Amino acid sequence: MVTAYVLIKANTSEVDRVKSTIESFEGIERADVVAGDVDFIATLSVDSPAAVKDIVATGIGSIDGIEDTQTYIAMT
Repeated sequence: MVTAYVLIKANTSEVDRVKSTIESFEGIERADVVAGDVDFIATLSVDSPAAVKDIVATGIGSIDGIEDTQTYIAMT
């Protein structure tokens, strides 16, 4: 299994909608609303790095209001 953390910056006042949409993607274990430079941190658990790319690029990136993402894959 591959674990990844996605830091998500959003430009929206619809926090609940964005959070529930992020959590609806298969492979997302949780999405937390955070304070700081980003608005959400999502934790993924998937079979491959390619699956991380697919979720971030075609899933999270397609949500209305998402401005930017940074993805970090756990090494252990």
